[in-house]
Amino acid sequence: MSSRESYRELLSRESIVELRIMGKNFNVKSVTTYKKADLIEQILDIVESNKEYLRELEEYTGVSFTENKEKEDSPEDRKSYDRKASAREEAEKQNSISSRKPYREKDSSVNVFKQYNNQKNSSESNYKNNSYEGNNEYRVQNGNERRNSETQFSTPPNMTEKNKAEGVLEILPDGFGFLRGTNYLSTENDIYVSPNQIRKFGLKTGDFVTGVTKPENPSEKFKGLMYIYYINGDHPSSGRNRKSFEQLVPIYPNEKLVLETTEDNISTRIIDLFSPIGKGQRGLIVAPPKVGKTVLLKKIANSISINHSNMKLIVLLIDERPEEVTDMKESIDGEVIYSTFDQVSSHHVKVAEMVLNRAQRLVEHGEDVVILLDSITRLARAYNLTISPTGRTLSGGIDPGALHGPKKFFGAARNIRNGGSLTILGTALVDTGSRMDDVIFEEFKGTGNMELHLDRKLAEKRIFPAIDVYKSGTRREDLLLTSEEMEVLYKLRRMFSDESAQNATDKVIEEMKKTRNNKEFIEIIKKINFI
Repeated sequence: MSSRESYRELLSRESIVELRIMGKNFNVKSVTTYKKADLIEQILDIVESNKEYLRELEEYTGVSFTENKEKEDSPEDRKSYDRKASAREEAEKQNSISSRKPYREKDSSVNVFKQYNNQKNSSESNYKNNSYEGNNEYRVQNGNERRNSETQFSTPPNMTEKNKAEGVLEILPDGFGFLRGTNYLSTENDIYVSPNQIRKFGLKTGDFVTGVTKPENPSEKFKGLMYIYYINGDHPSSGRNRKSFEQLVPIYPNEKLVLETTEDNISTRIIDLFSPIGKGQRGLIVAPPKVGKTVLLKKIANSISINHSNMKLIVLLIDERPEEVTDMKESIDGEVIYSTFDQVSSHHVKVAEMVLNRAQRLVEHGEDVVILLDSITRLARAYNLTISPTGRTLSGGIDPGALHGPKKFFGAARNIRNGGSLTILGTALVDTGSRMDDVIFEEFKGTGNMELHLDRKLAEKRIFPAIDVYKSGTRREDLLLTSEEMEVLYKLRRMFSDESAQNATDKVIEEMKKTRNNKEFIEIIKKINFI
């Protein structure tokens, strides 16, 4: 067997991918256009005419070209070759494919499989030694240099405006993920996160990741994340040590969110007294159309931004009008995530789930989060159009399975023992003329621990805020109100027991307008003698 035939036999055992990488490094033109056998012949033709390439191939295969390439090997040479080939095959069986390196690292100027190893292991192999302190080495591929395709660093790469990457992580069912940008939408600028990084750092959907991207590669559709600096603003190791959201212990809200700001902001003053909101509250704002619920949500959002600036505020608008989205963005100081009515229902569901996951990750890190959802009714409608039918239908045409997603979202609100809370205030539409909306409200009626009812009759009389002080209230309000406030609240409810809801609310509003704050209002009510 000639040396060329020996090489041909050995190269035929390699995959077409390895041969193409080898061909590129041996300057074979248009390697992807050749079939495997033809590519091997092209490589052998070039190797025979280039001593530098020949040494590389001889080192890998263990077979040398003789001076006379046409001369057949002797029987002794053939036996020697067979013994070498058998030993080589046995060694290959003992070693896994993942640990096998086709070339030994030497000071050769050409290394055929060096570039292939980078591509095969992809980005995840570059992060095996990734540490925040930068004590270990990691590698990054340089696409501009074919021969020296690896650059080593002993410290973390500098983060600049050009290579900085940050966003909310979304993990796909296949195991890899992307860093999403504005409004959690999928765009061509998303950053790819490898499954190995996700496993190593314990990443979850909703984590806000900050890091450095790999150098751009024209053959890759998305940029890849090379190095992670922060996870939710903390050390990368914090992702592995945290408790999952489901393991955190929920308790009743016991710390009040004070919404009162100015004396003319009557809406928040009434809420503070008649249906107080605490950290971890699960509140339902029950509202017919055109009663001012959007204005009320904006006032609540602004009050939280002013009085509790350390809390993370997210306003989630589902199936909303575009002009309402713009108005909300310009009116509040917080993050507004939205999905307008002209988008598909699956987009409504995706945005809601991303917001929920984001909030849960923040709570796992001990932060206090507030989500204002408008509306839970439209979210349930979106789930009703996207889930697989269960074969059953409730009154109004809603599938029972469609209520699981909104209930999971709404039920995530909780106060966590020893740190963190997730407060969710969601609006529920009633009296819309749709039986489905009424069924959705009935399903959620007993799930919240706080309800704020808006009255259409008050709105028709132009009495704002149109809050029904009779129906509105909070479970375990004694944990949020002082004994003095509780005493005044009971007294007010007894005083207005014979009044209609419209008259009661109107009188409360008139009395509050005479005072600068709730403290003065309480002092005035205490002085009233009621029998």
